Amino acid sequence: MQGSTHGIPIDTDKSSPIIVDLIYRLKIRDVMTSTILSCRPEQTMQDAQKLMKDNSITGVPVMVERRLVGIVSMDDVINALMTGTMGQPIEKHMSRQVIVLEDDMPLSFGISWLDKYRYGRFPVLNAKKELVGIITSRDIIVTLLLEMNKEIERFEEATSHREASTSGFHLEYTTRRFDFEMAGRLSTETKRQLKERDLPPKIIRRVAVAAYELEMNQVVHSAGGTVRVVYDGNQGRVEILAQDTGPGIPDVESALSEGFSTATEWVRSLGFGAGMGLPNTQRVSDAFSIESSPAGTCVKVTIATEERSNP
Repeated sequence: MQGSTHGIPIDTDKSSPIIVDLIYRLKIRDVMTSTILSCRPEQTMQDAQKLMKDNSITGVPVMVERRLVGIVSMDDVINALMTGTMGQPIEKHMSRQVIVLEDDMPLSFGISWLDKYRYGRFPVLNAKKELVGIITSRDIIVTLLLEMNKEIERFEEATSHREASTSGFHLEYTTRRFDFEMAGRLSTETKRQLKERDLPPKIIRRVAVAAYELEMNQVVHSAGGTVRVVYDGNQGRVEILAQDTGPGIPDVESALSEGFSTATEWVRSLGFGAGMGLPNTQRVSDAFSIESSPAGTCVKVTIATEERSNP
């Protein structure tokens, strides 16, 4: 993922491992502004203009109780001024087709959507489809800066009190279909374990990308399964094994092509299923194999713990 979105330059291949870790670990709810300024459909465009002016904002969600029914923007206000309709209800001018984020999505999707749609802000809904926040590029930048400072402080404290662990480890997590809340926990714990063993940051990033993509792939496309990570310090490698219980991949060759996806429209509307999971995993691997049938899919990945020239 890369782009330059409202002052947020993100390139997961070149950015600091700390930033990459944060954008996958943090959720939208960790970054969004929970204090919501809103209007009701029956209020006038003059009311919307005053609210925007008084709070130096360029868009306001339109709500009925806690339900989002539209967005009124500064462009809508300008159009109303030009047509002499500032006294009309907001519902006559607001946009009803609203692109939203969900509060349990990884922050990475918020950054991607800011880049894709070029909007200044996105409404955030919870699992009950209630409006619970607003996220802007400024929210993301401020949170990343604060979290980076915390990570640096934790790293400095940890490195001053410990020696690197050289032992191996074995992690295994179970995934469930559409359980986006749990997805990503294995990759987060894997990164922590590898950092404790002072592996090179580029190696940690490659392992984390593979683990995350395989977890997410099972959550989006399978009935559930397991993802296992084994680090062997003596052999100098990390092995990842992802096995699910079906329904399998009909066309493995196509699934390894960037952008190919069988995700449903609903999953795509949540920001998942972009068709990059398996290609990304293969790209960061030193050895990669996949077998699939209606009974399930098995993906095996090996990553050497010595840096290669072109990670």
